[in-house]
Amino acid sequence: MSAEARREQLLDVTKAIVARHGFHAVSIERVAREAGISRPIVYGHFDDLPGLLDALVRRESARALGQLAALLPPPVEVGDPAERLLAGLGGYLEVVRADPETWRLVLVPPEGAPRVLHEAISRGRAAVVAQLTATLGDGALAAPDPELAAHLTSAWSDEAARLMLSDPERYPPERVVALARWWFGRRAVPSV
Repeated sequence: MSAEARREQLLDVTKAIVARHGFHAVSIERVAREAGISRPIVYGHFDDLPGLLDALVRRESARALGQLAALLPPPVEVGDPAERLLAGLGGYLEVVRADPETWRLVLVPPEGAPRVLHEAISRGRAAVVAQLTATLGDGALAAPDPELAAHLTSAWSDEAARLMLSDPERYPPERVVALARWWFGRRAVPSV
């Protein structure tokens, strides 16, 4: 096995331990045992447990942000911004459904999650909110407060994803997108 393949294997094993038992259950010994190798091999790839956990967080954060970058609608694009947002929401829920372990780390950080994970999540959310703010400020959609609308849209989308992760049969992406379509259709209702 190549060094890069072994490193990925160790990160995958670590991710599986975190998914099943939380960050507090991860140890170099346990990762080595579950990977079927000796501890010195793990230490050959990661200096220590914090280094292993940091590498896992960085890899999963990069995956999640890469998936989101491909889905978020650019602020200036042809077409209805509401339809672009709906397509982005549907795509987001599909990537969450396709890679639930990564997204559980992001949306429901396990007990004992390292600070670096919380920092990565905050940076990712800030990037998403910035992109949504630009889209929601688009003249065709024209939210009266694009920044607040972006924060609430992001929170609503994340909660929909958490619901889907907890009960995918009850909260499939199609159900969530149908409600969002109804909601965006209500945007023309005058405020009280």
